[in-house]
Amino acid sequence: MIPHEMTSSTFEVPGFRVTRGLGIVKGIVVRSRSVFGTIGASLQTMVGGDITLFTNLCERTREDAYTRMLGHAAELGADAVVGVRYDATEVMQGVTEVLCYGTAVKLDKP
Repeated sequence: MIPHEMTSSTFEVPGFRVTRGLGIVKGIVVRSRSVFGTIGASLQTMVGGDITLFTNLCERTREDAYTRMLGHAAELGADAVVGVRYDATEVMQGVTEVLCYGTAVKLDKP
């Protein structure tokens, strides 16, 4: 697996030179809210503030998409992933797709 420090939202990894691009890699997760989670979140909205049930769900979903992207990059033999981005789309009410993507690259020390 590619270490977290070998990913970047920029198109370089400090201390390394990109020698070859291996193509776009991605991780996709589609999640729905449970009925119990929705009820719990509805109760939290009455109090105000951070809706932790949704915050935790979103964080877990993004982390899962990121991990899947790193697995895809490792399958290609990448040393790093640059240009990392996230995108989210509501597929239907209560169902959201989270996509994490970037460019898998090979690196050299300059």
